[in-house]
Amino acid sequence: MTYLLETYGCQMNKAESSALEIIFRERGWAPASSDASADLVVINTCSVRQTAENRAWGRIDLYAALKRDRAAAGLRGPALVVTGCMAERLKRSIKERQPAVDYVVGTFQKQAFGLVLDSVERVTAGGDAAIGDIDESPAFVFARSYYEPGAFRSFVPIMHGCDNFCSYCIVPHIRGREVSRAPSAVLSELAFLEDSGVRELTLLGQNVNSYRWKGLGGAGGPDALDLDFPALLRLVSSSLRERGRGGIRWIRFLSSHPKDLSEGLIRVLAEDPLYCKHVHLCAQSGSDAVLGAMNRRYTRDDYLALADRMKAAIPGLSLSTDILVGFPGETEGDLDLTLDLMRRVGYSYSYMYHYNPREGTPAASMPGRVPDKVKRERLSRVIELQKEITKSQMESRLGRVEEVLVEGPSKRRKSELLARTQRDEMVVFAAPASSAGGFASVRLLELSGNTFRAELVAP
Repeated sequence: MTYLLETYGCQMNKAESSALEIIFRERGWAPASSDASADLVVINTCSVRQTAENRAWGRIDLYAALKRDRAAAGLRGPALVVTGCMAERLKRSIKERQPAVDYVVGTFQKQAFGLVLDSVERVTAGGDAAIGDIDESPAFVFARSYYEPGAFRSFVPIMHGCDNFCSYCIVPHIRGREVSRAPSAVLSELAFLEDSGVRELTLLGQNVNSYRWKGLGGAGGPDALDLDFPALLRLVSSSLRERGRGGIRWIRFLSSHPKDLSEGLIRVLAEDPLYCKHVHLCAQSGSDAVLGAMNRRYTRDDYLALADRMKAAIPGLSLSTDILVGFPGETEGDLDLTLDLMRRVGYSYSYMYHYNPREGTPAASMPGRVPDKVKRERLSRVIELQKEITKSQMESRLGRVEEVLVEGPSKRRKSELLARTQRDEMVVFAAPASSAGGFASVRLLELSGNTFRAELVAP
């Protein structure tokens, strides 16, 4: 049995797709070599923006056409599964719009994925699918072992859902309220990943800063502790050091809401070398009027003061962010404040996009809709400014020696290796292929776009 798995959207979706891959492997399924040979196609979708859903519909329609073409040739088409946030948001209406979809597996149903494979296997053997709609489960269940064999970087979800309800965001409506993962499960994942050769981890959550674990009386071990996010980070660090393997040397986390980033977290980042000195700190806008309409619950001054405290406490810290332009009611003055914020903070990179209304969110019915042409023009100015800032920052570091994690051969030149800095920047340099999966010191020589070209100083 063979499968194709396409993933769109955030790192959480990518981690959850990796968990689905484990189920496939345990059942003896293999990745399909082409569309034509797949017994099952899974599309893991995103609903954060309309463009993401449009792209997913394009892929769904493509595989629906493939099923029709196979049927016309007297062949059985692939079973088609839609999962992820779009499946959670639209549910059965997906099948109504595209009847070729066999199963819709929402965010709270992925633990039932084995039933889908049972059904496809029965159909392939000439039996009846006989599964019907998958029942909704009342609670999110963290999947296990988010690991891709051979990867040196991996992801560990530590929480799920969001309680912030930003006025533009669909995530709380499709991911649900915040649920923190048991610390014992997090530590178990770390041990498994380190033993599997992983060198860098990213802890995932819609808002990792709001991680909260209420200790279970009588549980014993880490699950008996009351933990916030900084306490979890200290627990993770001490656990890895007690193991004494030394395999995992860098840990990152995504994403951080500015209103919840505590002084305790700043101290952890300043004191513990295990944690990368890079934080993705979502700003969205530099205007108090827009931030208020977004329900972000911090002001421009709050954000700038936080960034200044972090940089003062953590030498060498770099920040990245999200910037959303064209929010309802946004003026040219509001945009100027956002551009000024970008200059003052000096982000190493930004995820930049213009507002698209999401049905079911308060912002979708707000007055003052910004015309698409204006949104695109404003976005182009934000992108150009970020390009200037990124280039200037990278050029200022030429000649420095930095530590990098070596990922493997460069796609463009087989004689070179691709690596990443703590700031998550790409670096290419000449070195033996055996260096992959290790850390190396390199001197940054020149820029090629947003990639450093470097020379090896020490493996």
